[in-house]
Amino acid sequence: MVSTWTAFLPITAATLALGMALYHWVEGLAWSDAFLNAAMLLGGMGPIDPIRTELGKWLIGFYALLAGLVVIVLAGVMLTPVFHHVLGKLHVKEPE
Repeated sequence: MVSTWTAFLPITAATLALGMALYHWVEGLAWSDAFLNAAMLLGGMGPIDPIRTELGKWLIGFYALLAGLVVIVLAGVMLTPVFHHVLGKLHVKEPE
């Protein structure tokens, strides 16, 4: 069986690559700065460099929404076994 970490690693990497491409090509940042900004958004911290172009504001705004959604889904899927275990320890019955 494939673990959730292994299954969601490509989704996380693709989301990070998309953010890096947006920062690099739309905002003109170096790849290292693009990685930093995209990783900070994906981690929920926020961007480091200010966004200067109108197109960049739109595209990176949508990227921030996507990154937030990916983080929420990833956290939910990874924490589901923990919640299931805790509910089992508390003897909570599954609905029929």
